[in-house]
Amino acid sequence: MSSATPVERSGAPTAWHARPVEGVLDELDASADGLSSEEADRRLEEYGPNAIRGENDVSPFEIFVSQFQDVLIYLLVLAAVLSLAVGLLPGEDANVVDAALILVILFANGVFGFVQDYRAERSMQRLRELSSPAATVLRDGEKREIDATAVVPGDVVVLEQGDAVPADARLVDVTNLETAEAALTGESANVEKDAAPVDDGTPLAERRNMVYMNTNAVKGRARAVVVGTGMDTEVGAIATQMQAAEDGDTPFQGEVDELGRRIGIGVIGLISLVVLVQFLFTATDAISILLTAITLAVAAVPEGLPAVVTLTLALGSQKMVERNALVRRLPVVESLGSIDTILTDKTGTLTESQMTVQRVAFGDDVFDVTGAGLETDGEFQRDGEAVDPAMLEPVLRCGALCNNAEPAPDTEDREYFGDPTEVALLVSARKAGVEQAAERVREVPFSSDRKRMTVVVEATDSRVGAADTVEATDSRAGDGDDAYTAYMKGAPGTVLDRCDRVLVDGEERALTDADRDRVLERTESFASDALRVIGFARKRVTDPDADEDALEDDMVFLGLQGMLDPPRDEVPQAVADCRDAGIRVVMATGDNVETAKAIGAQVGFDPTGAMTGPEVEKLTDAELQDAVEEVEVFARVAPEHKVRILEALQANGHRVAMTGDGVNDAPGVRNADVGIAMGERGTDVTKEASDMILQDDNFATIRDAIAEGRGIFDNIRKFVNYLLSANAGEVLVVFVGVLVGSALYPSLFAGNTEALVLTPVMLLWINLVTDGFPALALGTDPKADDIMDRAPRGEDDPVIDRRMLLSIATIGAIMTVTGLALFFYALDVTRDLVVAQTLLFTLLVTIEMVRIHLIRSRYDLSPLSNPWLVAAVALSLALQLAVLYTPLREFFSVIAPTLEHWTWIGGAFIAFVALAVATETLVERTLAA
Repeated sequence: MSSATPVERSGAPTAWHARPVEGVLDELDASADGLSSEEADRRLEEYGPNAIRGENDVSPFEIFVSQFQDVLIYLLVLAAVLSLAVGLLPGEDANVVDAALILVILFANGVFGFVQDYRAERSMQRLRELSSPAATVLRDGEKREIDATAVVPGDVVVLEQGDAVPADARLVDVTNLETAEAALTGESANVEKDAAPVDDGTPLAERRNMVYMNTNAVKGRARAVVVGTGMDTEVGAIATQMQAAEDGDTPFQGEVDELGRRIGIGVIGLISLVVLVQFLFTATDAISILLTAITLAVAAVPEGLPAVVTLTLALGSQKMVERNALVRRLPVVESLGSIDTILTDKTGTLTESQMTVQRVAFGDDVFDVTGAGLETDGEFQRDGEAVDPAMLEPVLRCGALCNNAEPAPDTEDREYFGDPTEVALLVSARKAGVEQAAERVREVPFSSDRKRMTVVVEATDSRVGAADTVEATDSRAGDGDDAYTAYMKGAPGTVLDRCDRVLVDGEERALTDADRDRVLERTESFASDALRVIGFARKRVTDPDADEDALEDDMVFLGLQGMLDPPRDEVPQAVADCRDAGIRVVMATGDNVETAKAIGAQVGFDPTGAMTGPEVEKLTDAELQDAVEEVEVFARVAPEHKVRILEALQANGHRVAMTGDGVNDAPGVRNADVGIAMGERGTDVTKEASDMILQDDNFATIRDAIAEGRGIFDNIRKFVNYLLSANAGEVLVVFVGVLVGSALYPSLFAGNTEALVLTPVMLLWINLVTDGFPALALGTDPKADDIMDRAPRGEDDPVIDRRMLLSIATIGAIMTVTGLALFFYALDVTRDLVVAQTLLFTLLVTIEMVRIHLIRSRYDLSPLSNPWLVAAVALSLALQLAVLYTPLREFFSVIAPTLEHWTWIGGAFIAFVALAVATETLVERTLAA
């Protein structure tokens, strides 16, 4: 082998499909016997692994740094720096401690967020690693199985039925090869392959001599020379386009960013106002003014908000993983709760993703078949009564023997290689105990022109088929032990055209026009129920090598089998639940319109006005925007049609979740408000483009994820309300307290750097024990019972709505009134600033604990419904008592309250609860009116 570069990696792409095999091998500097091991290693070094690279991988350091890129964090860092600067002054050592506490809290928040984001990134990496298949190649002239990532240009890959195609390759030789290319082209039908060149301008979907990465061989075998690997494949080209697109922020991320910006502006404005008032109207010195500014910054900034948001989203994502939904970006957990439309696939999402025989016509009767998927448990029923399946053996045996599907090794017959239709026929036969037990001697393969397949098998006795229970009456076939049986399956009309007899009640007789009409009527009846219908026939033959026409003429018609990919049992309820939740569900499938309508009706869609992909193409954008508001079922759609439907829904103001599995679904999945990839059937490119991966491909999982997202939004709204109302109260207490104190007690407050209503370290402690554990525990609150009975959250329903703003303002005012009343009463009675600070300090901790339950009561949650919250409240109160009654009080500069002090605190506490309950009730009535 020469070391010349075998593949051009720049300029116009090579039209490999238009070249003869010899020319392709020459240009790749390869041979039909494959590469040598040494040359393969050299090319692997040159071209790199045969893998689709993930979107710009983020380093752990970048993930960690990103945790501190937030307006709220910047404000707290500024407060820490100012506090540290004051602490360097003589006699101000306590401020160094304040600065250290601020920085410790910031660092803890950053570590927590890093752990969650890093875990999410590693989960996706593990998913990518698990998706790497094996490949069989020719190396040194011998077959070898290698990891698909080690395949290089010029390798000759060996494809067998059931194999995944590891890279883009030009076919060298082919034996009845068919591939499933829906993942790349969107075409649901299998593609027949051959090695002959095609025109240079042939579209991708019609290049019969090419196979592509992320497609599968479903029938036959072939050898192909690799012409492109990794990012140089058709899949890689789409991946490159997807990775060039930037991820947009979710609506919730925008709200959180806006919230941080507003808090920042508010804090700066408030501090400026207090500094200006103190400087102009009081005798307060510069150091005291600066300390007041720091205290206000600490009180105003809800430093626990980033950690609580991250934790709540992370907990939600973990719950979703338990329900088979892997979230790739944490904010999407909340975005699911605002979805008002789901644009979903059919196959595998609404259905079992497994063709199943549901009806058999044999003789004069029609039989129903129970059981779904690959399970061989099931009954054959006539008029609702179980029958002995032996009576159906001829038609079932024909389906089993005229069949190229086979069980996958070492899977206990629970997995199969082969076309889904043939797998369904094999499973239906196995339900009756019929096996593929005859030796095949010839196959006339199915083709789109012939619409039938015939096999010839050895007969082991004088009967038709090795184990048939019906005696043969065909004297034309002969009675020798060397006789064979030909079995045919195909389109019912085509099979009927090759038959002159029919098997009825165990006897063969001439096929009449009435028989033909009956078969065609049954075929039409089956098809009207969205069943795919296959006809079956057989005959005895003596010469298996006879001409095809002679071999397939004068057959005995056996019957029909009708199959369907049935809906998942749980999907109808899931669709109904989504509708109850105000979420519209729209189905878009590549299947024919009758199948789509039938499945749609079974799971709860209105098939009226179902529209096809070609019809979508004819509509203008404006017409399609009108149509998507009415049509619930779209059939025969290609990926580009789905993108247009998505864009029309979004143009109408809908927040859309879209499912996808194929490579060409990736743009739509990326552009959806929530893009959902299939974990079992989805391609790597689609998974990379998605926000969430359904590990079980089940629509019901989407329903569960939406319910989880709504519950998470409720919890976010609870703790945002809690944190902001608590911080608003603290800010007002400090702000009003300093101004009132300077006016009422000028000798105490003016010129005294320690004369603050609350010190920064007290406020940090309040935020730690109230904004910390209890706020985090709020993130574990159970979902409300009516979570899926509400309408989706709209764009006009932000996290902080009018109701919450009124609640925050009124609660902050009540905290200020009751808190400062206690503070100045204690100061007036004791003339001891430390006593007054201690009592106010303790009161704020206790009333913030009861504030949690006032908020939760709106969601009809009992105080004991969240054991984590009960424990968090108990822990916070215990920590507060530890500060008051242990040596820690020296650190916080507080006293141990006496019984009398506790009666004062109790009076203020009761006053707060009474006023808060009354005010909340008034707010509710005002909004209701």
